[in-house]
Amino acid sequence: MPCLVRTNCKGTIKWLGQVNAPENNIRSKSLPNALATFEGITGEAHSGNTRKSCVRVTMLHPKGTEIRNTRQLSVLSAEENEEIAALLKLEKLNPSWLGASIVIAGIPDFTHIPPGSRLQTSAGTTLTVDLENAPCNWPAKEIEAEHPGRGKGFKNAANGRRGLTAWVERPGPLSVGDSVTLFIPSQRVWEPNSEIMSGSGF
Repeated sequence: MPCLVRTNCKGTIKWLGQVNAPENNIRSKSLPNALATFEGITGEAHSGNTRKSCVRVTMLHPKGTEIRNTRQLSVLSAEENEEIAALLKLEKLNPSWLGASIVIAGIPDFTHIPPGSRLQTSAGTTLTVDLENAPCNWPAKEIEAEHPGRGKGFKNAANGRRGLTAWVERPGPLSVGDSVTLFIPSQRVWEPNSEIMSGSGF
């Protein structure tokens, strides 16, 4: 039995970008096309085969430990961005304010795609989903700079809508307008008993 199942869900890349100076702000620069390598998008500040561990994984590694980089890309949903904008009472949410690498339209419940799923373009470029990307204060600062008073609501508005982190499984080109097909793991959902979950942080 195959480990992955091709779904009927197809999306379209609506936006591409790269973050150049994350030490200053999270903003990404809009691109019409990009090259995805095994390290990520060429020129992207979050690219690389490894990265320094951050606060998101301190339960596993001391902060600053060199680990495999499975957060090469920030992949967002165009529809979920619209929902966030509506909650913030904004006409539009610019993906650059969110540090987006890729914005995809057409795939429902995007942020909750299972880890291990694949997003494959018609050219064969393939991204592997890592985890849901939890909202943080960096995008809130960028929104606040553009629309004073609106950024403070970002974390609540983006909860469950912040998109995914991903890494490049198969290198290739990426372009605005590319078609993307979703493949998901064929395994059933993990169902541990309450004793296993107790004290685990869930």
